[in-house]
Amino acid sequence: MTSPFPHDGPRLADDAKTTKRLELNHRRNRAQDHTAKLDAAAAAFDYAACKDVPWNPDDLALLWGTPLWAEASAAQRVVLNQLYWVAYYAQIVSAEIATIFYNQTSAAGLYQLEGFRLVCDTLDLESAQERAHIAAFKRVGEAVEHALFGERVFTYPMRGPFAETMIFADAGPFRAWWKRLQLRTFGLLSSGNAFIACQYFTVRGLRTLNGKIAQGRLAAFAQDLPDAPLPARISDYHFQDESYHFNSSMLISQDVLRSLRPPTRFEALVANMALRGCQRDHRRFSAAINGIFWHDPALYPKVYRVLRAPCFGLDHAGALDMLRRCFCEDSEGLRKSAETHRTAVESYKRYLEGLPHVTRENREMSIIGASSVERVLAENRRGFARFARTAGRLRDVPAPRPGAGPAAEMAAAATEGAPALAGGAAGS
Repeated sequence: MTSPFPHDGPRLADDAKTTKRLELNHRRNRAQDHTAKLDAAAAAFDYAACKDVPWNPDDLALLWGTPLWAEASAAQRVVLNQLYWVAYYAQIVSAEIATIFYNQTSAAGLYQLEGFRLVCDTLDLESAQERAHIAAFKRVGEAVEHALFGERVFTYPMRGPFAETMIFADAGPFRAWWKRLQLRTFGLLSSGNAFIACQYFTVRGLRTLNGKIAQGRLAAFAQDLPDAPLPARISDYHFQDESYHFNSSMLISQDVLRSLRPPTRFEALVANMALRGCQRDHRRFSAAINGIFWHDPALYPKVYRVLRAPCFGLDHAGALDMLRRCFCEDSEGLRKSAETHRTAVESYKRYLEGLPHVTRENREMSIIGASSVERVLAENRRGFARFARTAGRLRDVPAPRPGAGPAAEMAAAATEGAPALAGGAAGS
């Protein structure tokens, strides 16, 4: 309802075209909301019922196109395929925890303006959907890791919004502390400033663009199978929700800005600092997982634990050698991840076109664009040298064992007697 009194501040209602597009996106998202389907799929998930089939396209598997993939048995490749799902959505959980928080702080920054309730209602719906996504991803990921390893590998306990969003990043204690401080400061600023509130959706839009590259293929995999396993269907439900979330990001970060005053120098500075932070988060690509821009050396302890588990059966020396070969040598998998990274960089550039407050460094994606296969391999080799010097302490750590319960017993039975990979015998 429009107030009969004059108002000299920003009014979204004055932009009829953007208001109509926001209304349409919100209405369609409510109509197709997959929350109930996600909750039902998560509740019905039984690892034993779908442990023998892939959940993703063949090349979306953990360490696809590396020596581990080349030497794995058919059953081990299925495990790698499923672990990609677990690892990928562990990263999505982290991003969506942050999204819920910043949706709310940004809504607070916008609601103080005349006629911006529609934007806030849109964000309320999306936050509720994110909670369903998180619950489904955690349910599946934790059940798989308990069955295969009896311990967490890529999953983690519930966390708050100020943790490092990239769960495997190059962040020492000081950098992690500084990142938390920046995130808290941005939340405070966005809750009281409409322009900065909108800038969260510029960053959210870029991160969603990255996600769409892999998530579109994960969803298509489920759509092409008449009896898709439940994790694949969860991927499809999630992707359909996120398509509307991406539309919201585009509308708020670009069209809604037209209803606001031009930014001050300080507001533009904050916006570009947020974009620069996104560039730093996404400046690498991973030999382990195509589509998530992780820092591979941070993954070494996790992949080591996977290689020592019964499903792969490598001893200490064999696991170290396999890590070196997968992460420190060029491979088809690394090249494929580099191709995905280049696609993301070009899509980020297009997303930022027409935003006058964006600096040249961010508009051209100069930080993220400087990455290359050679740079990633050099970082991975330095990281492996450090890991190998301290890995002796892992020699006597018991290899992870499947957890208890029927699903775990079936997982253990499936890998019992499976040949160990080249480079190391089972056990140590």
